[in-house]
Amino acid sequence: MEFKDIGKRKAKGISDTLYFNAFTEDLFVWHNDLDNDTDRHLKINENSSFFDGLKDLALDETIAGYLSRYTDFDFDIDYEKWVVTFRKGDEERIKISRGEEKIFIWCMFMAICERVIDGLSSYERVKHLYIDDPVSSLDDNNAIAIACDLAALLRKAASRKNAQGEPDPLRTVFSSHHALFFNVMCNEIGRTRDGQEKVSTKRYFLHRPDSDGSFTLQATSDTPYFHHVATLAELSKCVESGTLYTYHFNALRSILERTASFLGHDDLRICLEGLEDEVLYNRALNLLSHGKYAITEPVEMVEDNKDLFKRILTDVVEKFGFAVPDLAPAAPQPKANP
Repeated sequence: MEFKDIGKRKAKGISDTLYFNAFTEDLFVWHNDLDNDTDRHLKINENSSFFDGLKDLALDETIAGYLSRYTDFDFDIDYEKWVVTFRKGDEERIKISRGEEKIFIWCMFMAICERVIDGLSSYERVKHLYIDDPVSSLDDNNAIAIACDLAALLRKAASRKNAQGEPDPLRTVFSSHHALFFNVMCNEIGRTRDGQEKVSTKRYFLHRPDSDGSFTLQATSDTPYFHHVATLAELSKCVESGTLYTYHFNALRSILERTASFLGHDDLRICLEGLEDEVLYNRALNLLSHGKYAITEPVEMVEDNKDLFKRILTDVVEKFGFAVPDLAPAAPQPKANP
């Protein structure tokens, strides 16, 4: 909200940023037609500036182009009633899932962004894009596809030129808790494309060095997959202190699942393959990471499980050569005497 308020103050009350976040999704409301169960549709809030000039932009084809990459249903937009209906094959006005609904909204956002980059008058006010976690309810396959498409769009935004041919880039703030998505985005944006200028980016990881302290921004320019490495560092600190709780197995399993996915596999066992105690480790991760452990009521591991956890963590770190960083905040430098 602070970012939004600053933008409005600088632009004299007019927002100069196009957002994709939870508020954007709230501009679309699903109607189930509980009385007749026939007129199922997605209602658009036409009063939002997000839809400025939507009727004149001819977005249907662009939206469909994006949507066909992720799903297999079609849609129709009624610009008089401001509703969207969906169809699949011979079925009309079908009910779509929450995930599919979010994908459709995302595709509309991408289509609008293309018009912003093209410099259409309806969105002349837009100088920035702010994109917050567009893949929270998507599977990894769709997450990777969306990351590639978004990276391509942001490269176009960064290299935009005005009518005089002068650089007029759209500056973008992007945030996500999805480490795989973040990693793909970093890799795709960082690649040099033929005929395109190199895109300059700054990357940060929101980190809390002390569980009782405040959050800090940790630069991650050289380590785009820093999220999981940071988690490994936290787990290593817990091993060193002997303060291990049952939910730490869940955290370790999550890291291994994402690592396996990053390597192109759908089973974490690939991460344990070849280790001396591979069978034991796999059984332990399956059994000890499926409990419903509340962090607010932590249960400390028994000594045998602590030892087993330490062995798994040590062997995995050594196998993949993770450079586990020291995430402790730097000691303050003494002030020089005047």
